[in-house]
Amino acid sequence: MKLITCVLEENECLAFLIGTHIYACHEIDKSFPNTMDLYLHTNDAVKTAMGEAYLSLCHATTIATTFTLDNTTLKAPVPRPGSLRDAYAFRQHVATSRRNRGLEMIAEFDQFPVFYFSNHRAICGPGAVACMPKHFDKLDFELEVAIVIQKQGRNIPASEADDYIAGYMIMNDISARTLQMEEMKLNLGPAKGKDFATAIGPCLVTADELEKYRVDPPAGHIGATYDLEMTCTVNEKLVSKGNLRDMDWTFAEIIERISYGVDIFPGDLIGSGTVGTGCFLELNGTGKLNDPSYEEQWLREGDQITLEVTGLGKLENHIVKLKN
Repeated sequence: MKLITCVLEENECLAFLIGTHIYACHEIDKSFPNTMDLYLHTNDAVKTAMGEAYLSLCHATTIATTFTLDNTTLKAPVPRPGSLRDAYAFRQHVATSRRNRGLEMIAEFDQFPVFYFSNHRAICGPGAVACMPKHFDKLDFELEVAIVIQKQGRNIPASEADDYIAGYMIMNDISARTLQMEEMKLNLGPAKGKDFATAIGPCLVTADELEKYRVDPPAGHIGATYDLEMTCTVNEKLVSKGNLRDMDWTFAEIIERISYGVDIFPGDLIGSGTVGTGCFLELNGTGKLNDPSYEEQWLREGDQITLEVTGLGKLENHIVKLKN
């Protein structure tokens, strides 16, 4: 299934997305949940029934809808996650970013997947991303994929962890790099450099939709792995290209680490971390390493950012500057 949270007739609701057409789940069957939060907490029988209804709609020729992507406002598919953690799963990004700063790769990267907490109350969907003036001092995108949890668990082995994933979506971990680097000198964070906006969307895609892209995980690792091309364009110019299959730690292994001694809950959001080449911080560092006169690029007011991932769609945002 592809599920969205949207505004229909002034009400926020959960809906199926089929092509460009939108079908409110509650209008298809009154027993279906009408919000993403209710969906994530519902039982497997209801989720199965929704999947069957979705497939029927995909093959139907007579069920009309007046709602499409062109006339409907999309919100973040998970508009109010219970928590937000972001991992550090792509070796290329970590190694290149450290090399650009004259640092060796850290051995601990290969010992366990690491993550940090971000602000789950600052979630954006497609559309405007509002930033304060200080955020524009080296404002950056980060090209990622996120998952959301669909059932409670603790001490979950990686071999079972994929069952806890409700679905996948694109994530843009928007970052104010000057604020981030200033605070991280104190060996805490990142926090203030990232707490103002994280964009996710446009839809939540269940694993069955991605099965045709499934590949073997990296050697020595376990968990679902998908061959999904990831790109970012800024003002229609391609600036980043990577692939989700290059995660060195799988989401299953990240869940195992996160859930050690801790309950995870439906609605918890987990990001993959930045794909290799997936942010200006890395790209600028590489550019200046190769050419000291390289002109850095950062996001500016009015910029249009499009993240696209095979099977997950396009997440389109534009940058708005707030005065105070």
